[in-house]
Amino acid sequence: MTSRADDAERTGERIVDAMLQRFASTPYAHIRLEDIADDAEVTVQTVLRRFGSKAALLVTTAQRELGRIAASRAGIAGASPRETVDALADHYETYGALILKMYSEAELVDGLVELARRGREYHVAWCRSAFVVPTREGESHERRLAQIVAVCDARTWSILRLDSGLSAEQTKVALLELLLPVLEDFS
Repeated sequence: MTSRADDAERTGERIVDAMLQRFASTPYAHIRLEDIADDAEVTVQTVLRRFGSKAALLVTTAQRELGRIAASRAGIAGASPRETVDALADHYETYGALILKMYSEAELVDGLVELARRGREYHVAWCRSAFVVPTREGESHERRLAQIVAVCDARTWSILRLDSGLSAEQTKVALLELLLPVLEDFS
């Protein structure tokens, strides 16, 4: 990459970082391109030239973060349920509130509904691969998977951690206590 291309890449990353910081703390409707540009130390015209619109910038930001989420979750593949829950809870300490905010504001942003849908599909696929879903005769595999998905969802973490005020460690214990009975092998 040339120096000019490197500079352009760094500028784009600064703009995306600025959007991420604003989105984390400000309702989407109140985010101004002027503030993002100031935070990234560029002009509004640079933001628009690079991303086209505030909505496109947020979608780009969410796509980047979804990639980071997937990368961090891939690192815990094959771990024990306890290790997986610990890593997931640590992950939600960083991303939980942001994930929930994206879901709650997705309808306001062109392109974000589709990205939120893909994020949910990723979560289900991750749960399917991260845990062995036991079944026995007469039992529904899909129901068990749905239970795992619900326990491992950011909303469940939020209820325990944010709404109930549990510590990070207590939240890990509570998630594991919810999950282990679902994972029991009844064969």
